[in-house]
Amino acid sequence: MKTIGIAGAHRTGKTTLAKTIAAQLNIPFVQTTTSAVFKQHGLDPAQVMDFNTRLTIQQHVAEAAQQSWQVTQGNFITDRTPLDFMAYTLADIQGKTSVNFKQLENYLTNCFTLTNQFFNHIIIIQPGIPLVYEEGKAALNQSYIEHLNSLVLGLSHDERIDCSVSIIKRKMTSLEARLTKILSIIHKDGLQ
Repeated sequence: MKTIGIAGAHRTGKTTLAKTIAAQLNIPFVQTTTSAVFKQHGLDPAQVMDFNTRLTIQQHVAEAAQQSWQVTQGNFITDRTPLDFMAYTLADIQGKTSVNFKQLENYLTNCFTLTNQFFNHIIIIQPGIPLVYEEGKAALNQSYIEHLNSLVLGLSHDERIDCSVSIIKRKMTSLEARLTKILSIIHKDGLQ
């Protein structure tokens, strides 16, 4: 078994799916602490923030995830990847957003490095399941979720990624179908 990351926009079922796969394969599930990191810094992920605040909090999210992944012994599965972190950062850039490109490029480079350091395979889950509000989670804005999905899909094709990437079709929304497909991918790629 190798390390697997489940990527995609919020409210797509990544955590539920990652926990289910972990139980099926008897490997550790490492949950990201994105909401806790926002709360620790006095921020709400559903609120609009200026780009410098977004970049800073996403750097903290990446650092917290890296710490969690480093202390996990052996192989694991997690419900967020650096692709997610980059997508949320890039989603806040609009036509008139003031961006220190050097800082942004350093952040993106770090995220690609973390991806290659920790993951053998990333599986992207696309939107499709019904949206359900949950306290402390990012906004339930279907357009925003689609925007994030597009960014994750684009980032997954970046030449700086060394690991394998699989994309679960958006019409595949049941937990059972997703689980069957992912276990098939894991078996086919020799990740088990």
